[in-house]
Amino acid sequence: MSAHCQLTGCKPGFGRTISHSHRRTPRRFDPNIQRKRYWLPSEGRHVRLRLSAKGVKTVDLIGIEAAVARVRARGEKV
Repeated sequence: MSAHCQLTGCKPGFGRTISHSHRRTPRRFDPNIQRKRYWLPSEGRHVRLRLSAKGVKTVDLIGIEAAVARVRARGEKV
């Protein structure tokens, strides 16, 4: 599965590693993805989300109900 956040949509960035001799090789900057399990009171069940560290903070700020609504608005299955 690709390394992307279900809430914020954060995806890997691409760039180059530059060695001491200044040779450039491609590399990938992955977001800090965590699997978090939250209790969703409206549905009476737990949901498991793949979130970046910023996504976890966003859930803490807006609440799980609003976060799940945003995830579903993006077309992701929860």
